[in-house]
Amino acid sequence: MPISTINTSPFEGQKPGTSGLRKKVSVFKQSHYLENFIQSTFNALGDCEGKTLVVGGDGRYYNQTAIQIILKMAAANGFSHVWVGQNGILSTPAASCVIRKYKAFGGLILSASHNPAGIDGDFGIKFNTSNGGPAPESITGKIYEHSAEITEYKISNAADIALHKLGQQTLGSMTVEVIDPVSDYAQLMQSIFDFPKIKTFITTSDFSMRFDAMHAVTGPYAIEILENLLGAPKGTVINGIPLPDFGNGHPDPNLTYAEELVTELFSDNAPDFGAASDGDGDRNMILGKQFFVTPSDSLAILAANAQLVPAYKNGITGIARSMPTSQAADRVAEK
Repeated sequence: MPISTINTSPFEGQKPGTSGLRKKVSVFKQSHYLENFIQSTFNALGDCEGKTLVVGGDGRYYNQTAIQIILKMAAANGFSHVWVGQNGILSTPAASCVIRKYKAFGGLILSASHNPAGIDGDFGIKFNTSNGGPAPESITGKIYEHSAEITEYKISNAADIALHKLGQQTLGSMTVEVIDPVSDYAQLMQSIFDFPKIKTFITTSDFSMRFDAMHAVTGPYAIEILENLLGAPKGTVINGIPLPDFGNGHPDPNLTYAEELVTELFSDNAPDFGAASDGDGDRNMILGKQFFVTPSDSLAILAANAQLVPAYKNGITGIARSMPTSQAADRVAEK
């Protein structure tokens, strides 16, 4: 496999946080910019020979172009196997699931979360470690150090991978496996929750719901899980087709940007339950019939009733929470 070593020089400001590196698309499209950051990441990880990787993103503009570059650089840096979501799609929770299920060395998730997308929008990349979680500061700090002194990067001269085609392909000596982005995550959900019981409730009662995917990554997941597996009526999921510009919307699941969902839930004929998710599927908003559930309350309710979930019948030892979700959850923890 022909491999090129390209001379380059550092860019300022390639310091990733816990949510990775986020910049305008125009910044990432600069010559060598994406490549510098990816090579700096690989350099920070050490010897990549024979390692495995998961790659996918939220489907925003530049997602597939960036993935082709990443795959060629992974091959040039010695990775042996990469799992990539079909058409470049993998929600952040699904990427975490795939990393853990296939015991990958780590994963590169292409997302700028709830930030606007499109040619004039934002783009982002973050590295998740083998436990499926975001890279700790010990790794992101090294990435930044390498980005400040990089002089070259390696990339394969091979042809692009057919990201729409499920199954294994080769990129030099590296195997690229294009996977269904939904199936592994749906299986994980079925191992955690009692799907037959939930399906019976949805299909035999007068319960009604609406889920707004906001034209971001969770549409295919919601359609498969809520409609196909749990039996919710077709059309329960709205704005379910991921678009490169998120339908010219802003996939931040709040009362302002999820206006269509909020209007329906506060109408006279409101469904019983409503929810929306952000660009990459790791934040949500929950609504009841004519009322809003704060993020702190929804997390606290889940924690307080965790033993009712089959996978957590013996209780839980902790939850991951942030400042906006801490107060009510803290009360549950104290009790």
